[in-house]
Amino acid sequence: MTFGFAPSAATSINSPSESASRLARILEPSEWAAAGIPLLRNPREVVSGLHTRHRPTPATAVVAVLDHEERLAASASFTRRAVPADGWEFRNALLAHLRRVIPHDLRRRTPVRTAVLLYCRDGDERWTEEDGAWMWGLRDACTLHGLRCGAYITLTRGGWQVLGEGRGGRHPGSDSRPTALGDVSELGIMTPRTAGGASELLRRTAAR
Repeated sequence: MTFGFAPSAATSINSPSESASRLARILEPSEWAAAGIPLLRNPREVVSGLHTRHRPTPATAVVAVLDHEERLAASASFTRRAVPADGWEFRNALLAHLRRVIPHDLRRRTPVRTAVLLYCRDGDERWTEEDGAWMWGLRDACTLHGLRCGAYITLTRGGWQVLGEGRGGRHPGSDSRPTALGDVSELGIMTPRTAGGASELLRRTAAR
């Protein structure tokens, strides 16, 4: 499997020590591909559903938790802060939003739910150090929340791509208009499954 590489506009080096620290919190494409990340059965439906629910624009991250049947359990979106790409910062942001929308699974021996990350950004589909920092952050956040680390998906003007898998499509892209939510509500994977008082919280979060 081959990957293209592109410079990240978000990467800023202030000192050799800071550079070394950030580079230690970046996963290279080969490392990600070798990590045994579970494949999505239908990535196009996952991407379309999250795009419709959250309407991401460049610099927006959408983290979603899928159950064992690949149904949406919870999701949240937030805008990336204008700071140098750092996996530790990204991990903390992802973990904070996961904690707001879904309880952890740390008591389970093995994870049963999977977190996936959709990141909308400028540029093309080639891997950047910013992508590597998001990969590191997603993997670490999943470990700390008792989840299985799932796919990392980029959304650019050229379309979407599941990095490390070579799967992608032209629609939706970062400048696409989202379809009506009713058009994807029939997809089981994108139907939130909630209980009790958590329902309203998840509706509010998914609507962002």
